[in-house]
Amino acid sequence: MPAQRFRGPVLPNGEARDLYVVDGWVTYEAQSGAETVAEGWIVPGLVDAHCHLGLDDDGAISDEETEQQAIDDRDGGALLIRDCGSAADTAWIHEREDLPRLIRAGRHIARTKRYIRNYAHEVEPHELPAYVAREAQRGDGWVKLVGDWISRDDGDLTPSFPPEAFAEAIRVAHEHGARVTAHCFGNAVLEGLLDAGIDCIEHGTGLTPELIDQMVAGSVALVPTVMQLEKFPQYAEAGAERFPDYAATMTDLHRRRRDTIMAAHEAGVAVYAGSDGGGLSRHGNLWGEVRALADLGMSTEQALGAASWRAREWLGLDGALAEGTAADFVVYDRDPLMDLSVLAEPKRIVLRGKVVG
Repeated sequence: MPAQRFRGPVLPNGEARDLYVVDGWVTYEAQSGAETVAEGWIVPGLVDAHCHLGLDDDGAISDEETEQQAIDDRDGGALLIRDCGSAADTAWIHEREDLPRLIRAGRHIARTKRYIRNYAHEVEPHELPAYVAREAQRGDGWVKLVGDWISRDDGDLTPSFPPEAFAEAIRVAHEHGARVTAHCFGNAVLEGLLDAGIDCIEHGTGLTPELIDQMVAGSVALVPTVMQLEKFPQYAEAGAERFPDYAATMTDLHRRRRDTIMAAHEAGVAVYAGSDGGGLSRHGNLWGEVRALADLGMSTEQALGAASWRAREWLGLDGALAEGTAADFVVYDRDPLMDLSVLAEPKRIVLRGKVVG
């Protein structure tokens, strides 16, 4: 393939450059005869750190439907996806160079009858370590636990497993070389997970200052899925008649969500952007999550970095588009640091050195 040239400010530092793509890699050495493909602001490929390919409201879907989800995410600029739990086997996506890079967490692991139907392995505490070992071996370096969910017996959010079961599960995952993340809406589950050395918290609306300090000390990441948190009022309303305590909890968590997430961010917790696409949310809307982070109070640079260069580094890829790095980037007509809405309108999308959108 002939060399391609892209011109414009290259984020995150914003220096105007001529960026060339040769055989799938970035170079800044001038290439004779290179075709100029696009001019604009060049951003390292976006990262959706909480997404669910192969999943819809009712569970696993077909490969054809999964492909369309992946295309929707890619066309929205998400070139790297951390799939945060799926009932479908999506390993085949690794073979498709036109689809986003994918880091799979395998299937959710939840307590019996304590999660969305058809989503998770539903197990009892004594079974948890074996299922964690299985998903650690099947996935791409992550395991997803359901930390808490509504208990119909208690009528409120409660931890899915006892602290000692979570601790053993995390130990087993680490022993198999996998990091662990967990769905956590409420407060009660967090201390045990953090004490056990968990690597990431999803949602995190139950955090307190003490727990935030513990996250900072342990370098535990947070993926808040802000757009998903906006649905808490409808969850509360749906459960209000039968589970008034649960409705009150969800209402309170929603009321405090901004202060909670911003307190974590300001304390130094690494926060990353996740759309929760496929988890009762639509695919291809990562830009909405970036905007939501900014609306909470992050600067545009912090919000975009949470969905681009910083997230790529966290997941083990090159953050900046340095010499010799993989050519995964998005070109925009306007400076996204001045106007995040431009993220919804990519001008060119380059994945593995090929223009795919």
